[in-house]
Amino acid sequence: MEQFAASFISFAAEHRGLSSATRESYARDLRQYIAYLQERQIYDFREVTRAGILLYFSALKEKGKAPATVIRVSVTLRSFFQYLQRERVIEQDPFLMLDMPKLDKKPPQILSVEETEKLLDTPDSKTPLGLRDKAMLELMYATGIRVSELIALDVDHVDTKFRFLRCCGEAGKERIIPFGTVTSGWLERYLNEGRPQLVRVPQNRALFPNRRGERISRQGFWKTIKKYSLEAGIPEDITPHTLRHSFAVHMLDRGADVRSVQEMLGIADISNIQMYLNRSRPNLKTVYDAFHPRAGEPQDATIRNTDDPLKKE
Repeated sequence: MEQFAASFISFAAEHRGLSSATRESYARDLRQYIAYLQERQIYDFREVTRAGILLYFSALKEKGKAPATVIRVSVTLRSFFQYLQRERVIEQDPFLMLDMPKLDKKPPQILSVEETEKLLDTPDSKTPLGLRDKAMLELMYATGIRVSELIALDVDHVDTKFRFLRCCGEAGKERIIPFGTVTSGWLERYLNEGRPQLVRVPQNRALFPNRRGERISRQGFWKTIKKYSLEAGIPEDITPHTLRHSFAVHMLDRGADVRSVQEMLGIADISNIQMYLNRSRPNLKTVYDAFHPRAGEPQDATIRNTDDPLKKE
């Protein structure tokens, strides 16, 4: 059974451009599922039934697995069984006509502009690590890139003169994102004063190394942003994605068009940007009044002074 799991992961990595984190997630989900089957004396995927899959999901919930985890496992297993059917390992996909677990999406966690500025001003830029953290937070808020994209950046992925970065997103798709002069200034200072004191070997091209000179990890960035949120006195329990969400909503609040924000975020399906539109909606009237040519006060005094334009005198 394990060999089929391994071949599936290799197939998915080759054809879908999976990140190393996603490959590890697939492998872990399949390893745990195979162990579950073997505990029940099931050694052939042809013996798996819809009822058995539902029982597995129930077992995950009983173990206290988070709803998001159950969703992720269901996605992994569905893709895996589709692969098995395509390879003719099984005749029928047990996930066919099976209702997948659903997760009620929570609204994205957004910082106000004031909270964001407070967070970005917290790192001590007089130290190499503080300067790194300042540049890292500034760049993430300036571009809205994912945490995985941020920590994967190399020095040559950032151009401070023309103010843009190149990053590789989901499915290996590269995109170019601009940033402003403030971010460019902090990056230049970090590259000149901070990074040289953190790297141990010239061959290290990681833009943001940790205190040991190695590329900072996702967990390392998580600890960093949690540390500064506490120091800044921000009450929200923010996550590494909070600055990405805040970037999107703040851009939309100020009249940025949806397509441009979608492109900068690297979101393939425009429907996935709806959560940001919902958060920025309270400001739509302000945007309308500011930009629509007929949003101003009527020129005709009789209309302007009428409380109810439909009411006959």
